Amino acid sequence: MSGEKKIKKKGRVMWGFIYTFAFILAFGGSVLFKMNYHPFGKEFSVDWNDSVGTVHTDISYGSGEANKFDLYVPADDSRSSYGLIVYLHPGGFTSGDKSGDAEILTWLCSKGYVTAGINYTLFSEKNPDANVYTQSVEIKESMEYVVAEAEKLGYPIGEMAIGGGSAGHALAMIYAYRDAEESPVPVKMTFGAVGPSCFYVEDWINMGADPNKPVSFDPNGDYQGVADLFSAMSGNKITNDMFKTGEYIELVKNISAEMWIDENSVPTVVAYGSWDKVQAFGASLKLRQTLENNGIDYQYFEMKHSGHGLQNDNKMYGEYMRKIVEYLDTYMPVK
Repeated sequence: MSGEKKIKKKGRVMWGFIYTFAFILAFGGSVLFKMNYHPFGKEFSVDWNDSVGTVHTDISYGSGEANKFDLYVPADDSRSSYGLIVYLHPGGFTSGDKSGDAEILTWLCSKGYVTAGINYTLFSEKNPDANVYTQSVEIKESMEYVVAEAEKLGYPIGEMAIGGGSAGHALAMIYAYRDAEESPVPVKMTFGAVGPSCFYVEDWINMGADPNKPVSFDPNGDYQGVADLFSAMSGNKITNDMFKTGEYIELVKNISAEMWIDENSVPTVVAYGSWDKVQAFGASLKLRQTLENNGIDYQYFEMKHSGHGLQNDNKMYGEYMRKIVEYLDTYMPVK
């Protein structure tokens, strides 16, 4: 590779870092705010001990350094089949760890489910080729290992649900809508909060604006920052000119969960903040409309006083969490 080409490639990578890190400044905190702050007492947590269950940590599912998962199994190992709940961690696709979700994983395990937190290769200077698509592939490939490990421990898995927060929610939706047909066990539902579901330029130029006053897309506008962000996230080179022609749509499809929804997609529970300055709130409205158009059983919670952390709508956040339990009881009951 010539010196000039190396400089250009390095420049593209650096621009990708600049826009991606700007994108995730607030992303890392995500809905972990709600799991670390307790406005609901012990309603959504459990005192974890051997009488509740056991956790097996850092089980490998691939050759990558980050290819590890934690598996939580309930104390009751007498059933012939168990439901699996996978919960994927937040962190803007560049940070975070499965251990940060121990609270929600132990809480769900205490209800009788096998639960799993899965790490994936984060986008960084060390891993500049990592992106949302490669992370989604890792999650897809991890599932057979998670199911096999549970079986080995004496917990046969018959069905599963998948959720997550923020970046993890985006990856969970991709698995539920794009990859469910190839899942080692049937996917029964998906849930999560504040995860980007699709990448249409008109939504992303409106980030942080008043949700009641949407910004109009100008076909002749300069949206190079959005193009660089989409490039870094998808792993495909996207230019500003592609927004004029719509050519970019096919290049972001593999990271856009909403684009994979059809009439066979799984029941869904999601929550979003109207004033989100980190991921595009408009994208969540498209998600809601697509679920509605395809006749999917879904619940969409719009927290009208909150941003990405869902910090100002405690009552509705409680309703969202209870709805997750309701959907689990309906679509994947503990038997």
